[in-house]
Amino acid sequence: MAGDLPDYYFRVRDNGAFVFRVDSENRQRRIELDQIATVNIRNGEIKPHGDRALTEEDLAEIRSWMAERRDVLARRDIDDIHRTVDHLNQTAQWAQTRATDAQLDQVTDALLLAMHDLRTVLVRKRGDRLIRGDDS
Repeated sequence: MAGDLPDYYFRVRDNGAFVFRVDSENRQRRIELDQIATVNIRNGEIKPHGDRALTEEDLAEIRSWMAERRDVLARRDIDDIHRTVDHLNQTAQWAQTRATDAQLDQVTDALLLAMHDLRTVLVRKRGDRLIRGDDS
């Protein structure tokens, strides 16, 4: 199994990850994770852990992971929005067919405010794109 392990392990956290070098070639034949860096996806910052100096190979692997991670997060964002559209449709169906008056009283104001806020943002953004001439 040790031959199948990657050289680096990224422990995902908010806005980035802790980066570890994987070591399975030690006396005890244990898998050891040696933290080498902390990365921030939002600002692109790579901070070596402690007084460690990162090699070009380390930096290349980290940058590659960061690019892949940004792509994954972007795909998840749009997928979440598509799911939200589905949930809004399901909510409309629920409100029309199954919701009790008490249930509707619990959620109506919150839903109306959230939908109003969303509509305001979408209309403003659409208007901005139309003014710039890049609505597609």
